Amino acid sequence: MADGQGTDSDFRRIFGIETEYGLSLTGTSGPYAAGRVAMAMFRPLIEKHGSTNIYLPNGARLYLDVGSHPEYATAEARDPLTALTQVLAGERIMTDLAEHAVRYLSENLGRPVEVHVFANNVDAQGHAFGCHENYLLDRRVPLDMIGACLVPFLVTRQLITGAGRLSPDGFQLSQRADFLDEAVSSATTRARPMVNTRDEPLADPERWRRLHVIVGDTNRSPLATWFKMASTHLVLNLVEQACRQGRRPDLADWALADPGAAVRAVSRDRTGRVNLELEASTKTSGISALGLQEAYWSACKALVDQQEDIGIDRSQALHALQIWRIALDALDAGRWQDLADWVDWAAKLRLLQGLSRRGAGRDLAQALDLDYHDLSAGRSYPGLVGHGLMRSPVDDSEVERAMDQSPKDTRARLRGDFVRAADGGTRTWSCDWSHLVLGGSRRVEVDLPDPFDHLGPSRYRSLMDFLKSASEPRA
Repeated sequence: MADGQGTDSDFRRIFGIETEYGLSLTGTSGPYAAGRVAMAMFRPLIEKHGSTNIYLPNGARLYLDVGSHPEYATAEARDPLTALTQVLAGERIMTDLAEHAVRYLSENLGRPVEVHVFANNVDAQGHAFGCHENYLLDRRVPLDMIGACLVPFLVTRQLITGAGRLSPDGFQLSQRADFLDEAVSSATTRARPMVNTRDEPLADPERWRRLHVIVGDTNRSPLATWFKMASTHLVLNLVEQACRQGRRPDLADWALADPGAAVRAVSRDRTGRVNLELEASTKTSGISALGLQEAYWSACKALVDQQEDIGIDRSQALHALQIWRIALDALDAGRWQDLADWVDWAAKLRLLQGLSRRGAGRDLAQALDLDYHDLSAGRSYPGLVGHGLMRSPVDDSEVERAMDQSPKDTRARLRGDFVRAADGGTRTWSCDWSHLVLGGSRRVEVDLPDPFDHLGPSRYRSLMDFLKSASEPRA
């Protein structure tokens, strides 16, 4: 697939993913607090920057979140493929930090240890942590339309994008489903919603809102990560198009009567046959989870057929529709095994069934379930990759490049270049997503309000000229 170049169409969008990681340590005689492991991981950053919250030359943010969870927030991307590459770069960065921690802790504890970094969403004690998708959305879309039109898609999307979980109730498609309470709300911890409405667009608030989707699992499969962004983009296009035209989106007919009950029911039925009650009284018989996904696929297919410009490279949209169709057909025919080369829950279930056939008990099954998500010391997922059993739309060279290079067609380019230049100088500096500060006797502040702007205002260019001249040796 070709990289999306982005357009100035009505459908242009910014994509990003924030991923929280779980931590543990093995090789010690007793329990070792996750906070101490986290501090060992972040030790190189603390020594260099004096902080556990930094922005990187690739435009991303790396920080230690509440609960000793390392978190990586990707730089702004204008298409799902670029966003995916940034996600995978974050995994590599986390793995590198884990390797530093292993060396440091082994030396200080006087014995070999292993640091485990889990790209999952629930720990052994039942604590949940998130994978948050961010989509820049037209401000004209009312939040009630998100609940009516997008939430049913997100609830049933787990048929394809669920990471799989061996729960006390048996195998489930989703790791997040049991921890979600509401469809759309401003809460994040007291009552977890599927879509968070905190209004922090990091862009022109009169034109945009940042849609914060927290229902999704953390995927190991790169293709699943890419697909959930590409398909969600197409669904959002449908909603935006209707709202701009001043009409009620057709997708609102599929509003769920009880999204919380529905997301848990879908998670427990990998056939997709579970019947979901709809809010509209004209559809009292409801619809199956698979039927809802069919409806969304048909609507998105019609949009792509009718619209020349859909905000991302057309090849990405067509590929998303193609693998979506193949997945729905496989599920409809009961051939979930056909999806095991890119759908995480199917890949994991195939491994678990293989373990069961060899007579392994539940303890080994639970260990494999966790090992699948272990970035730094896991063996099961890398084994699948090593045998060519998992698909990815990007290659290693692109991921390696994204560890240091920001996307070139968004605001991330400006931030990344500033971080690289300022970090090599002698003056104090700081930044966030939309603001840069160079300290010292000549303090300079630059606002970057437009996430699509990759050239920067004149004030930014003057700042970068000054940083460049200050770093050059004098004759």
